[in-house]
Amino acid sequence: MTLTPEAGPLIGGPGLPQERRLVTAIPGPRSQELLDRKAAAVAAGVGHTAPISAVAAGGGVVVDADGNSLIDLGSGIAVTSVGNAHPGVVEAVQRQAAQFTHTCFMVSPYEGYVEVCEALNRLAPGAFAKKSALFNSGAEAVENAVKIARKFTGRQAVVAFDHAYHGRTNLTMALTAKSMPYKSGFGPFASEVYRVPASYPLRDGLSGAEAAARSLDLIEKQVGAANLAAVIIEPIQGEGGFIVPADGFLPAVADWCRDNGVVFIADEVQTGFGRTGAMFASELFGVEPDLMTLAKGIAGGLPLAAVTGRADIMDASHAGGLGGTYGGNPIACAAALASIDAFEHGGLVDRATEIGTLLTSRLETLRESDPRIAEVRGRGAMVAVEFVDPTTGAPDAALAGRVAKGAIAEGVIVLTCGTHGNVIRFLPPLSISDALLAEGLDVIAAQLAGAAA
Repeated sequence: MTLTPEAGPLIGGPGLPQERRLVTAIPGPRSQELLDRKAAAVAAGVGHTAPISAVAAGGGVVVDADGNSLIDLGSGIAVTSVGNAHPGVVEAVQRQAAQFTHTCFMVSPYEGYVEVCEALNRLAPGAFAKKSALFNSGAEAVENAVKIARKFTGRQAVVAFDHAYHGRTNLTMALTAKSMPYKSGFGPFASEVYRVPASYPLRDGLSGAEAAARSLDLIEKQVGAANLAAVIIEPIQGEGGFIVPADGFLPAVADWCRDNGVVFIADEVQTGFGRTGAMFASELFGVEPDLMTLAKGIAGGLPLAAVTGRADIMDASHAGGLGGTYGGNPIACAAALASIDAFEHGGLVDRATEIGTLLTSRLETLRESDPRIAEVRGRGAMVAVEFVDPTTGAPDAALAGRVAKGAIAEGVIVLTCGTHGNVIRFLPPLSISDALLAEGLDVIAAQLAGAAA
């Protein structure tokens, strides 16, 4: 059946036919109509990756208004990890919406918010007392983690890393490393933010211990431990290029923070909730963060974020210092509880590992025969390839862009990333089938073969 508006109501979730299907060129006429309306009505700064008008999604596909069915290797940037329109999430959302949509937790508390915090406290790494607070977005969680760390320590300075991405608000832009498109022209930025190199094994050739020593030496000389409230880092850097630090780097930084009374914040907004084959990527590196920031995959597509961490640090703020009108919205909390149940009892963490094995195996085979692929890296269902000029080793953003654009035209949604824009990242929903994943990779391979060096 061709899924178009004339065919009747579209059913999302896993009930959609799990197939790549091109009825029209992309964009088709109905999608182009929406894109024209977008250009007229939506601020130009709000861009888009796939030129389609999405009308349904689920399993491993996104269907557009023209009836095209695209393989989804992006999950809305790691958000729909449990799958789009997961039945448990849909049911929980419908049930909660029928009860009440909002009271503001700071006015009239409700059980869903508390239940989400209890679950996060239980799941987060570390055998110590924990507390949580809920917010709306990853950037908001980062802002609040920094607020909490400053209040707890009585210090102001914050250290972030090269290639970091932490959001688009004023403070989080200061923490983010990449200028275009996230920072250029939007300054001045928040003060008392400092940046040091991270571990980037492909580029720096350093062991984890060596990379940590370099970073910590710069922190001590340029900031001073006595002035430092927090160090914030993504356990695997996301927008920066899915950079996996060398073994030993994160534990060394975390240990230094503990020794110097500095709050170690793990930004798990993109890596969290099963994406990497562990509930949280920090677990893969043997790190127990003082604070974690969470969002994206936490609530099956609804806007929810959290800061979870050591109870004594989380309790540093005075009453009323944390919160927000919509933070921990009851519908989003219901979705989060259903998502957490799917991760804990639906085998999704193990599924992330399986997907990672399939991705890595196929992409490594491509790398072995194509010197333009400098590295395949990642953990679980968070995998990327970095493209370079095979002669000079310089980043090749043009190649990454051609491959991604060509794949979308052929019905496969993929995303680029990296400080230099030369990385393609793979973030499929954990509900995708092996067959769809393999077909999507076939399309990527064909685009890479057809892209001129």
